[in-house]
Amino acid sequence: MTQRVLVMNAGSSSLRWAVLDPDSGRVVREGHQEHIGRGGPADHETAAHRALDELGDDVRREGATSLAAVGHRVVHGGADFRGPVLVDDTVISDIEALVPLAPLHLPGSLSGIAATRRSFPDVPHVAVFDTAFHGSLPASAHTYAVPRDWRERYGVRRYGFHGISYSFVARRAAELLGKPLGQTNVILCHLGNGASICAVRGGRSIDTSMGLSPVEGLVMGTRPGDVDPSLGPYLSRVAALDSEQYENALNHASGLLGLCGTPDMKELEARRAGGDVDAALAFDVMAYRLRKYIGAYAVALGRVDAIAFTGGIGEHSPALREAVLGDLAILGVELDTTANVGPAAPERRITTPASAVAAYVIPTNEELEIARACVQLLTKTGQPTSPARNRPG
Repeated sequence: MTQRVLVMNAGSSSLRWAVLDPDSGRVVREGHQEHIGRGGPADHETAAHRALDELGDDVRREGATSLAAVGHRVVHGGADFRGPVLVDDTVISDIEALVPLAPLHLPGSLSGIAATRRSFPDVPHVAVFDTAFHGSLPASAHTYAVPRDWRERYGVRRYGFHGISYSFVARRAAELLGKPLGQTNVILCHLGNGASICAVRGGRSIDTSMGLSPVEGLVMGTRPGDVDPSLGPYLSRVAALDSEQYENALNHASGLLGLCGTPDMKELEARRAGGDVDAALAFDVMAYRLRKYIGAYAVALGRVDAIAFTGGIGEHSPALREAVLGDLAILGVELDTTANVGPAAPERRITTPASAVAAYVIPTNEELEIARACVQLLTKTGQPTSPARNRPG
């Protein structure tokens, strides 16, 4: 079996794709469609067709002989999808039923799957779920204290996201520590326009900040993270906001944008350096929320071997990393300010040798993690039909 895998990584308004070798990590070809529905491609189906056009005639022509699989990132797998699955019509139907849980993401993923299945009908298609990594959450961590009917009939619980990234970074952190993955306790911070944090014990997620949706937890580019659940009813009474307006504001007008008028961390930091009060407050709120979660997850883990930063902000904002780690002396963290600022390799340790807890910058690679998940599934099962549903991946 050839090891080339085509990966389709759909976001709410973007689509990254890559053809790569899962063994070596070598990228054969890649591309990126942005601003879908907002000045770029009209929708995810159009973006998927553009991506397929960019693949090149050789890949499209050779089809089944050149690709081992097509892997699709699917943001939400609900409670049932606990690992990667081979895509068939039943799986498509099951994902469609989950759209109310992730209305901003799942329709785009489904459009991409449909387009690539038509283009490569004889190639195995594999769905890899962002929520699956958090299938190991204990009931005490994933259960909301809400009426039983909500939990049992409507699936109200903590699901968590960024799991594909966490799977990659957790493994790499263990390698950098020189310890088996099963013996490491790490706190992983995936910080981008969407941001979350995860406590990982022995390679398994035991708690994470995002919940039923990606709105909960840390302060993000346009999402607020934790807010009082009574905020929605309050705004309905005093501002006549309906549920659609409220949800739209939480997803698109809050977070850093709501605090200082921009979701862009580079712009925010430049304004903060120039004395902008709103930008300084936004930075401080974001850093404080992150420190608070790190402290809580340190207690949950009992022992912390390392803290890792990944994602666009996590990898490229030394100021935020310093603001977070500089106040963690209570955990024995000693920041190496030179290593933190660089210039240095993208992947690096940013704490001193004497630091009781190591901290790293680890660039994530979701496309490679998806490709490897595809090959592992096909190797494990031969030619399976959706074997991972309701079973830990």
